[in-house]
Amino acid sequence: MSDIIYGFEPFFQPNSKLLILGSFRSVKSRRVEFYYGNRQNKFWKMLGNYFQECIGEKVSDKKDFLKEHGIALWDIVMSCEIVGSSDASIKNFKIADVPSVLRAAPIEKILLNGTKAYQIFCSIYGQCSVPYALMPSTSPANVRYDETVWHSALDSVFQK
Repeated sequence: MSDIIYGFEPFFQPNSKLLILGSFRSVKSRRVEFYYGNRQNKFWKMLGNYFQECIGEKVSDKKDFLKEHGIALWDIVMSCEIVGSSDASIKNFKIADVPSVLRAAPIEKILLNGTKAYQIFCSIYGQCSVPYALMPSTSPANVRYDETVWHSALDSVFQK
């Protein structure tokens, strides 16, 4: 039997207007104690490219960036059994209380980072009144990643 691993608390501000939900934190994210901690993950580079900013490597730099742009982060899975960082191995999971963030911040859109996050979200929150969309996973394992899809979705919130 595997051990239960717990996720991070949501990161958001009272002004957050975009919520990005991943599936569950990776092994490398667990080590750095913040979201998208694997340097090979395209998440931070994608956001930096979109806003035309360089996001520092420190967790504090990333938090400052998110605060400045009104972006909230969380994972749809709050705790689970998992092998390494494999979404396919997630089992015996508990779901995040997404409505708690929606009540606390004026979220206009939810972007789901990858198929597993989208499937779990839809199974529980499919009737959510906030628009949501499946995004190509920023994981280094995703060979079909397309940054333009992310930028288009971000345009719908941040009208440049």
